[in-house]
Amino acid sequence: MFNFFKKNEPEQNLETEKKSAFQSFKDAVSKTSDALVSNILNIVSNNEKLDEFILDDIETQLIKADLGVDLAVSIVEKIKEKDVKPNNIKEFLKSEFENILNEAGSNLLNYSPDNLNIYFVVGVNGAGKTTLIGKLAHKFKMEGSKVLLAAGDTFRAAAEEQLDIWSKRANVDIVREDKADSASVVYRAIEKAQNEGYNVLIIDTAGRLQNKFNLIEELKKIKNVISKKAPNAVLESILVLDANLGQNGLSQAKVFKEAVELTGCALTKLDGSSKGGVIFSIAKEYNIPVKLVGIGEKIDDIKNFDKSEFISAIFE
Repeated sequence: MFNFFKKNEPEQNLETEKKSAFQSFKDAVSKTSDALVSNILNIVSNNEKLDEFILDDIETQLIKADLGVDLAVSIVEKIKEKDVKPNNIKEFLKSEFENILNEAGSNLLNYSPDNLNIYFVVGVNGAGKTTLIGKLAHKFKMEGSKVLLAAGDTFRAAAEEQLDIWSKRANVDIVREDKADSASVVYRAIEKAQNEGYNVLIIDTAGRLQNKFNLIEELKKIKNVISKKAPNAVLESILVLDANLGQNGLSQAKVFKEAVELTGCALTKLDGSSKGGVIFSIAKEYNIPVKLVGIGEKIDDIKNFDKSEFISAIFE
């Protein structure tokens, strides 16, 4: 008789799935949460006031959590200026971190169903770039897009082979041309995407930092090909960083920002890393929003980064 007061079963199932997904994400960022939040709350607990010694400890902990020296110092200075009390430190940090992410811009991955969407993926070898591309291709494929990969890292034969394997796993098409110029591979891939009605083109690139000049020139050349050949495409230039590198990833961000106008960042291996605080450093120092995160080994272990969810996960 009173069943109309209850949620119907699909709604209940959806709510359960959301809670389960959030808990999984929370578990994945638990080490980052400990480093950024729990350890600081332990420092201030049982204290009525934040004296210089405690503030020094907070600053040290923020640096250890890969927030970076400048950002850590800035946050501690604000704590002093605002005379934040120990029992308010959690809300203060939450507000600061929210502001940093908001100021970096939207975390939404740009996509238009009516256009060709090009994802120009850059990053050093070993950051998990090829794996992320494979997972992203699978994600778009599952969402109904027609996906094409471009094997633009022609410097390493293994890179083309790896991308080919991922194309088969994700059941998407690939353009590869062994030992060819990267820009010509990208040109051919754009032509194929335009002529055959692909929604998504994901471009792999070389990531060798040993010769920075050559790398930057190559990436600029590819970017010019994209601009000329597909001027109306939706374009995202995404930097892939290994979360375990922490602050070391910032130097990589600087190199790639010189080469291309980065629109976002993808953080791989976030699960189990205590260095997820680098998300705030990237946002603050380079004004680059994180748009994707890798949280596991499986092909579907990739998520659109949701800043509200991330803040909730590390503070709850």
